[in-house]
Amino acid sequence: MANIKSAKKRILVNRTKAARNKSIKSAVKTSMKKVEAAVANKDKAAAEVALKDAVSTISKATSKGVYHKNNCARKVARLAKAVNSID
Repeated sequence: MANIKSAKKRILVNRTKAARNKSIKSAVKTSMKKVEAAVANKDKAAAEVALKDAVSTISKATSKGVYHKNNCARKVARLAKAVNSID
């Protein structure tokens, strides 16, 4: 355990940030699963609605620094490609 006051504070701050990042990552994964489920059911309308929500969630995570911008772009591209593959 840290003895220095600033080190103790860093531990607390890191815990808070880790919890926030975990929550945001969980929300992103959930929104991605909704898109993938709609694609699996071949429901184009639901998939497009879910994609719009997922893109928003992923973009917010990126703007907050949880994901790198290229990681965000890759996730969005994969979801969009899956939705566009539905006939």
